[in-house]
Amino acid sequence: MSVTVRPVAAQDRSAWDILYQGYATFYKVDQTADMRDRVFGWLMDASHETSGLVAQDAQGKLIGLTHYRPFASPLRAATSCFLDDLFVDPDARGSGAAQALINGVAEVARTKGWAVVRWITADDNYRGRGVYDTLATRTMWITYDMKP
Repeated sequence: MSVTVRPVAAQDRSAWDILYQGYATFYKVDQTADMRDRVFGWLMDASHETSGLVAQDAQGKLIGLTHYRPFASPLRAATSCFLDDLFVDPDARGSGAAQALINGVAEVARTKGWAVVRWITADDNYRGRGVYDTLATRTMWITYDMKP
């Protein structure tokens, strides 16, 4: 399957919405239409730190998405990139869309001079981890979340 990656655009809204709902469902996160409106607003706001890419098939159908943002890495005295979300339509898995999206973020990072692209995934996301292990180095870090 031929996959093209490009920045998310306003006309992608309805297809992006379906994909992002699928992402939330995959991770069992309750997500409302208002939440998706807010995130898509961020993606359309050039001054917001969050940006996005979409993957489309040869017919132009959106089959995947990813969101990313810069973050400061004081220990390295560098700016790096955090890949926040990555989702490929289940019917398009195995198409190379995940790799293309990650490589698209890596290209953005290279262009901007960011030191590293970092992301997290669920321990039981075996299929995703199989892809990630071919593209990046798994780190030793354990992630914690704390409500303020």
